Amino acid sequence: MADEQNLPQDDNLSADAAHTAGEMADADGETTDTGAAADASASAQPEAAGSRAEAELADLKDKYLRLAAEFENYKRRTTKERIDLFKTANQELMVALLPVLDDFERARNATRDTTDADAVRESIDIIQTKLNKTLQQKGLTAMEAKGGAFDAELHEAITQIPAPSEDLKGKIVDEVEKGYYLGDKVIRHAKVVLGQ
Repeated sequence: MADEQNLPQDDNLSADAAHTAGEMADADGETTDTGAAADASASAQPEAAGSRAEAELADLKDKYLRLAAEFENYKRRTTKERIDLFKTANQELMVALLPVLDDFERARNATRDTTDADAVRESIDIIQTKLNKTLQQKGLTAMEAKGGAFDAELHEAITQIPAPSEDLKGKIVDEVEKGYYLGDKVIRHAKVVLGQ
């Protein structure tokens, strides 16, 4: 503390040194105040940086608005395509089923005046075979459930009855309604009767 009191006051000296360091002689021998020039350029830099930031912000806002508009157009377009797809999704299947419908009409006209039940039965069998073949070409496959093990993922148990034989205990005794796959997906579960 005593040392600090004995030291000469440097406040005036340091201010004078800073002032003289700020002044420099240029090529003509004139002194210029570089401190004032530095202060002027320092005040100009924030203004330039501010205008640059505003320009970047405006550019980013423009990009954002364009991207948002593009996304809205994309959503509108995909929604329209989806609606169109739903409207025409069954078109291919319907076109494939039209010949079967024509066969039903021809069979009905041909068997209208007949009393021969075998002729009616034969025409129905032919049409059913054609219908099954058409549906199989479109990916429809019937499940084979009778006599197999019950699987809750594939079958729907309607009732249980006493098993007619020991080997059918806990298995499917009868199939009330066929189940179907479309490709690998189950589109209708088979309704079955289980043996106890």
